[in-house]
Amino acid sequence: MSDLFGDTPSPEPAARDRPLADRLRPAALDEVIGQEHVLGADAPLGLMLDAGALPSLIFWGPPGVGKTTIARLLADASDRTFVQISAIFSGVAELRKVFDAAKTRARNGQGTLLFVDEIHRFNKAQQDGFLPHMEDGTIVLVGATTENPSFELNSALLSRAQVLVLRRLDARALAELIARAEAMLARALPLKDDARAALIEMADGDGRALLNLIEQIAAMKIAEPMDAATLGARLQRRAATYDKSGDGHYNLISALHKSVRGSDPDAAMYWLARMLSAGEDPRFLARRITRMAVEDIGLADPGAMRQCLDAWATYERLGSPEGELALGQAVIYLALAPKSNAGYVAYKAAMRLAKKTGSAPPPKHILNAPTALMKDEGYGDGYAYDHDAEDGFSGQHYFPDDMEREAFYDPPERGFERDMRKRVDYFAKLRAKRQS
Repeated sequence: MSDLFGDTPSPEPAARDRPLADRLRPAALDEVIGQEHVLGADAPLGLMLDAGALPSLIFWGPPGVGKTTIARLLADASDRTFVQISAIFSGVAELRKVFDAAKTRARNGQGTLLFVDEIHRFNKAQQDGFLPHMEDGTIVLVGATTENPSFELNSALLSRAQVLVLRRLDARALAELIARAEAMLARALPLKDDARAALIEMADGDGRALLNLIEQIAAMKIAEPMDAATLGARLQRRAATYDKSGDGHYNLISALHKSVRGSDPDAAMYWLARMLSAGEDPRFLARRITRMAVEDIGLADPGAMRQCLDAWATYERLGSPEGELALGQAVIYLALAPKSNAGYVAYKAAMRLAKKTGSAPPPKHILNAPTALMKDEGYGDGYAYDHDAEDGFSGQHYFPDDMEREAFYDPPERGFERDMRKRVDYFAKLRAKRQS
């Protein structure tokens, strides 16, 4: 083990005092579990190492999937000194010392692999500080982040590093990790089959969390193997990974929105439950659900927005958890409602044209003329009062004088918009008749 700058060995604790996660840390890349898509012989890291060319990297993935371990093993495989810092605890002074030490090593013919945990926590200036040292070969940077690099890292840094996505560990990988832990402990865990399955679920794809749970189980004094119910009573389930301001937040609301749009009430209810159980603000969900009614259903079912507003009001009256059922009912209604984005498309098209045409004035015949001067200027001259016209429709031109008529709203033959389609076509025919 090395200190901050990777040069001075620190004393190793006694094996029995080291956490199980540390004792089970892989000694070679082929021992890493669950990341074959980046570590296989034909996968990105396998090809890079085979070619003897290791670029700077960004590991993007959830906690407990091996980001730190892979970085250590890459340093060993490429014969570089491994240096680890955390963006949470390091500032400009620490970075300067790290870079100076790396330059000294470089002069002595030794490379440095600098592993930066939570790299997205560094601000733009700090991220820019890595660039010259990456470009001149002083360091190979390996950054780790749980957040989307596209949003959290500078484009300059991303252009000099390859992003590799590490996946949450699946049930097979976690089962293999349990087997390795039992081999290390030289005994089987006192668990029945259903308890083993429950243990894997509790870890929620996080290998480190799984090993911590295994340590708790191994320390228990148990006469008989536990079943799932007993295990659940003795252990705390790992909280689902969810940052209400981070990438997981937007991923789950996107999943909910697209499930509603895809008319799948079961999937929509699942994602709603995932967000609520993770502590999402129900008022945020009420706003987004109402947005779905406007954007993806619109006038195909005019009652959809009313359902959402009523559910929102019901939540405000009842609070949690009773009021959350109203949000669930609204989600089911939206998922099964006829879908149309015709109103949304019409709005966006009208906004684009409004920005393009700037301050073009309305035609004078539809302007009010409360003063003599305005009448003299032609305001209101030639206006046809629709209620006096045949069929209650004059067919006059309401766009600016120098602008051709535009058609923004194109309702589909679905739901209530079937009737809207008939009305649009009816008025189009009358308009053509009046203008002719």
